[in-house]
Amino acid sequence: MKKIILLALALIVPFVAPASPPLVSQAPQMATPLLVAQAAKQRRSKSTRSSGSELGEALKLAREGNYPKASEMLFRLSLDPKYRSKRTRIKYILGLMLYHMKLYQVSAFQFISVIREGNTKFLKESLEKLSLAADALGDDTLLNYAISRAKAESFPRVHRDMLFYRIGEFQVRQQLFKDAARSFDLVKPSSPFYSRAKYQQGFAYAKSNEIKDALKAFEELMDSRIGHPVTDPARVSGMMGKARVLYQMKDWEAAVEAYRSIPRDTDAWHDTIFESSWAMLRSGRFRSALSNFQSLHSPYYEDTYLPESLLLRGIVYLYICQYDEMDKVLNMFDRIYDPVYQDVSRYLDQVKNSTTYLKDMVKALKAAKEKGFEPASANLPIPYIVARRVAKEGDFQRSYDYIKQLLTESRRMRAQPASWRQSGIGKYAERVLKRRIVKARTRAGRQVRSHMVEIRQELIDLIEQKELIYLEMVNGRKQQLEQKVAGKDLPSVQVDEDNERDYYIQNGYEYWPFKGEYWLDELGNYHYVGTRSCQ
Repeated sequence: MKKIILLALALIVPFVAPASPPLVSQAPQMATPLLVAQAAKQRRSKSTRSSGSELGEALKLAREGNYPKASEMLFRLSLDPKYRSKRTRIKYILGLMLYHMKLYQVSAFQFISVIREGNTKFLKESLEKLSLAADALGDDTLLNYAISRAKAESFPRVHRDMLFYRIGEFQVRQQLFKDAARSFDLVKPSSPFYSRAKYQQGFAYAKSNEIKDALKAFEELMDSRIGHPVTDPARVSGMMGKARVLYQMKDWEAAVEAYRSIPRDTDAWHDTIFESSWAMLRSGRFRSALSNFQSLHSPYYEDTYLPESLLLRGIVYLYICQYDEMDKVLNMFDRIYDPVYQDVSRYLDQVKNSTTYLKDMVKALKAAKEKGFEPASANLPIPYIVARRVAKEGDFQRSYDYIKQLLTESRRMRAQPASWRQSGIGKYAERVLKRRIVKARTRAGRQVRSHMVEIRQELIDLIEQKELIYLEMVNGRKQQLEQKVAGKDLPSVQVDEDNERDYYIQNGYEYWPFKGEYWLDELGNYHYVGTRSCQ
């Protein structure tokens, strides 16, 4: 049977100016016979004063909050051989300037350079700022690099919750679930990361089969959101997590009730219908499951990729020998997913460039936001039903968000004064962002292709299963006809043939037969009253 997998769910710090460099004293006056030596010393003294004044001026600009101008000077000084001994300090301060300009990606490279040089004087501060920049960008690569080197005890208290949360995320990706649960537990309830940390902790406990701890984590998340709206995303995530853990415990009835408590006006509600249907089937509540499928397969959700649900509905009809209804469901599967399989296979065979995958993916997502969008007539390279499914994948979401952060940073860079854009740091920042955008787009495109390959293989498997289910339907019909010919068919009147359900209708509701017309306020309120047709 289906195993439901739990779905896992810019800080600005004040600039602390470093101490100003010590003033360089003037060279003492020399005696007349030493004119040559004196002249040489004077030249060195002027050079030293000039060097010190340049760095001092850059630091003064930084303290005044003139970050663009300070970054221009610091970048130039970082390349000057005269400042080789101070290069680490200059790069660290340059990174701070760029960070305050919200050029997080460009600043991150300065902090990485300082970290790699191994200068202990600026190592701790650089790791802290790199972690903050990586958190603002949401880039997995930078986050992994930063947290693998950061030490919590030396990290500023004000940012430790962020560090613990990111460490936990890293451990989850490494499948170190018990360690991850401990890291998430260190996030304080007052932290903005608390809700996400609690959900991830529950997920980690569930993956390590520590069911009671998982339930406790999700309940703590729900309790922490008391006073928020009933549709609060964090609260709903906790409710979903609790329902999934109850399913994992094989407590079908409790799982069904937990799913039913999730509000309708949330993005998660459609998922709850399908997942609760599994719990209903496991507890033998076929009518309840079929009632769910009536909502699940309504026209309101026709663009949702869920081929398995149609086969599951067909199997339920097989159990109760409703072969005509079963035939309709299998035909619906063919009508929806055969073209999807053909389109996905054709696209995978024809398109090899990674950036094209991302470009077509974005095209589908943007088209869906346009007024009057109709997927059937949109003529998109990637079917919208597939694009919508891929867009929900965690790795693609992170990559896509990272690309959007880079594009935002690129716009910030172009908004800087022309003198800054044409300076050394401006040209450097442009090169860095262009390279990162290209690489991020390539990675996201590869992820799209990978998920489309998975979808194609899934459809191949499901189409094979559909054929087997169809054979079972044919055999069932044959046996039913044989029993009818032999006079062993079901009696004309059955105990459950009385379809009156007025007794079950709650106050404020009305009951009438479904005649093929769907209404939004009826979703979730269908009740299957068909009869079992098996001997």
